[in-house]
Amino acid sequence: MMNQRFGLLVVLAVGLLCLTFTQVSRSEDLFEDDVDVDIEDELAGVGDEELEAEIDEDEAPPAPKTPPPPKVTYKAPEPMGEHFFAESFDRGTLDGWVQSIAKKDNTDEDIAKYDGKWEVEEMKDSKLPGDKGLVLKSRAKHHAISAQLLRPFTFDTMPLILQYEVNFQSGIDCGGAYVKLLTQTPDLDLALFMDTTPYTIMFGPDKCGEDYKLHFIFRHKNPKTGEYEEKHAKKPDADLRTYYTDKKTHLYTLVVNPDNSFEVLIDHTVVNSGSLLTDVTPPVNPPAEIEDPDDHKPEDWDERPKIQDPDAAKPEDWDEDMDGEWEAPQVANPACETAPGCGAWKRPMIDNPNHKGKWKPPMIDNPNYQGVWKPRKIPNPTFFEDLHPFRMTAFSAVGLELWSMTSDIFFDNFFISNDRNTAERWAADSWGLKRAAESAAEPGLATQMLTAAEERPWLWVVYVLTVALPLVLIVVFCCTGKKKSAATPAEYKKTDEAQPDVKEEEQEEEDDEEEEEEKSSPEGKKDKEESPAEEEEDVKDEEQDGADEKLEDDVLRRSPRNRKVRKD
Repeated sequence: MMNQRFGLLVVLAVGLLCLTFTQVSRSEDLFEDDVDVDIEDELAGVGDEELEAEIDEDEAPPAPKTPPPPKVTYKAPEPMGEHFFAESFDRGTLDGWVQSIAKKDNTDEDIAKYDGKWEVEEMKDSKLPGDKGLVLKSRAKHHAISAQLLRPFTFDTMPLILQYEVNFQSGIDCGGAYVKLLTQTPDLDLALFMDTTPYTIMFGPDKCGEDYKLHFIFRHKNPKTGEYEEKHAKKPDADLRTYYTDKKTHLYTLVVNPDNSFEVLIDHTVVNSGSLLTDVTPPVNPPAEIEDPDDHKPEDWDERPKIQDPDAAKPEDWDEDMDGEWEAPQVANPACETAPGCGAWKRPMIDNPNHKGKWKPPMIDNPNYQGVWKPRKIPNPTFFEDLHPFRMTAFSAVGLELWSMTSDIFFDNFFISNDRNTAERWAADSWGLKRAAESAAEPGLATQMLTAAEERPWLWVVYVLTVALPLVLIVVFCCTGKKKSAATPAEYKKTDEAQPDVKEEEQEEEDDEEEEEEKSSPEGKKDKEESPAEEEEDVKDEEQDGADEKLEDDVLRRSPRNRKVRKD
């Protein structure tokens, strides 16, 4: 029984610890097994003969040493397969990128200019020496930078895959890290790229205060009017907080398919998905009918579902009085301040036990009820039906147009393709390598648990319960057990357990005690003077008791269970 209790405690403790660890650590990269990591081998190039020469044959070989953790060597990704844009910034320059010199309209002069600084550099706490990216360097500034695609992307029969990396090295207070796919137009000038520049898709993270967003917005062209309207995808159901606060590099991916379905992924995990036809706001297609703006509710329209019964009358015995008739308020009589009583005595007022409140006639169904009025429906003059919203306007450039109150936002490895396998290979060679390096440098479990508890103080409760609860249960089970009582003869008969031979010893002790009592008491002396007849009767009783005991012993001796015990 004690082993079972101990096992239960162990299982409980392990379960609590597993729950804690699950809250602290997230799942590993789904792509990690496909990552090709180059490991520097310190023994590379050293021949077997040179190694053997270093070991003295007469001496015992040294104790094996723990090998150092593998060192991940950075290798710039190379695009393979069909793609429209690929940028890793490993050249260390902004060649091919254009920084905007535009100025926002209707904005204070101090902040109207797009004068935020951009640099190509390594991350401050880089785990991959040589890996560079684009870094937003200024605070409280407008930033805009863009680059042309190899060729315009046209939405036809192939999907769109857009992916890039973001690392909020200094956290993020209020600002965005989203990209814009700039619409192909004859007058597109990247040097004047600003907030009003037409775009086809806007995608990426954005945060201000405690509002964590992951935008997917596309501009849809009305086939009847030719005007564009922004369509916002529904909000992700996943909790996005960690991606903004853990200071790790995350891969953001958007996939839009020709069947109008879309997926939004972070680190190869889907956090949002749906259809361009049903999961965006406002809807792509307007309603076929609308309310007539010229229709007005008639004056005699009755919207009351219930009315008072016009035939009801107040009962004659209905008492509406609560405290009797009204009387003017009284003021204190100064002559009564020192007297035990003053003025004429009046009986105090109490609640009226027959009070029923103000009478109201009962409510009945309104025979003239016409329902809640609504204006009539008419055909929507602007109605259209677009069953292929995937066929968006082509785009020819990618850009970042951002405002941020936090600096040092790191961008890297932009990639645009119409082939998912090609995009996944690029991600494996870029983000996958970076994730492997970051995972190799991650702290131990204890450090992760402490870090997680700093972000989520409620985890301290889990930690305390994980340690304290098993200890308390061990003390309760081990130190408060009931002491096993001696078994009775009846209990021995119910089991095969051997009965200890203590009956004769107990009988002898009882006889000795009785003799002592008889010697010390006066009645004992009288008993000695009893007649021979009485003594003879006592002898017969003792013989009879002895015969009964002998018969009981014979029965027990012949019992099959007793034989089994003896045989054992």
